[in-house]
Amino acid sequence: MHDWLASWPLIHDPWFYVLAVPAVLLMGLGKSGFLSGFGALGTPLLSLVVPVPQAAAIMLPVLLLMDLAGLQQLWRERDAALLRQLLPAGLLGVGLGTVLFGVLSTRTVAGLVGALTLLFLAQRLLFPPRADAPRLPRWAALGLATTSGFTSFVVHAGSPPLNVYLLPLRMKPITFAATSAVFFAAVNLAKWLPYAGLGLINRTNMVNSLLLLPLAPVGVWLGVWLTRRIQPRWFYVLAYAGMFLTGAKLLWDGLR
Repeated sequence: MHDWLASWPLIHDPWFYVLAVPAVLLMGLGKSGFLSGFGALGTPLLSLVVPVPQAAAIMLPVLLLMDLAGLQQLWRERDAALLRQLLPAGLLGVGLGTVLFGVLSTRTVAGLVGALTLLFLAQRLLFPPRADAPRLPRWAALGLATTSGFTSFVVHAGSPPLNVYLLPLRMKPITFAATSAVFFAAVNLAKWLPYAGLGLINRTNMVNSLLLLPLAPVGVWLGVWLTRRIQPRWFYVLAYAGMFLTGAKLLWDGLR
C-alpha cells in the first residue's frame, strides 16, 4: 500500500495542504458571489509553497467543479444581456493571456491587478457615486472584462477587474452572483486547451488537484445559501472588503 501511494506524484510539503484547504473554500465562497473578491486570494495563497503556474494549474479542475455547482444553482438568475456584452471580451482576455504567458511575469500581473483594485476602492471612498450616477461606458466595460479574462488566465484573479464594473451597478446579490458565475465558468472552460499547450495539465498537477476536488462544492453551496439570505447592504460591504484584501495581497506579491 505504501509503495502504491509512493508512486503518486504528490506534493509532500504539509504547508501546501494547510494553505490549500482555505484557498479552495475561499474560491468556492467567491464563486457563489458571497465574499466576492476573496476567491482571488486562492492562487496567491498556494503560490506561497508552489510556483504560480503550478498553483493555477492545480486550481483549474477545482474551479471547473465549482463552476458546475454554481451554474446548477444560479443559471436562471443571470443577467443574460450583460453577459452577451462582457463574455466576448473576457474570452479575448484569455487569448491575450495565452499569447503573453511567459512574457509578463506573474509577479508583474499580480502587482498591476492589486494596484488597480486599490485605486478603484480609493476612488469609491473619496468620490462616492450618486445614486443616479450612470454606469461606466461600454468601452470601459469591455476593457475591464478583457482584463478580467487575462488576469484570470495568469493567476485566477479575474474577479477584481470584473467587480470594478459590476459592483457599481448595485444588482441584487443573487443576480450579481449568477452573472459572475456564468462569466467565469466560460472563461475557465476556455483555459483548458491553452493550459494543456503550455504543459501545465500534467500528471503531478492533476493528481494533487484530485485530492482537493471534494472541497470544491462545499464553499459554493454554502455561499449560495448565504447569498440568498444576506441583506444587500452587507453583501456589498463584504464584497468591497474582499476586493481590498485581495488588492493588498496581490500588490504585495508584485512588490516583494
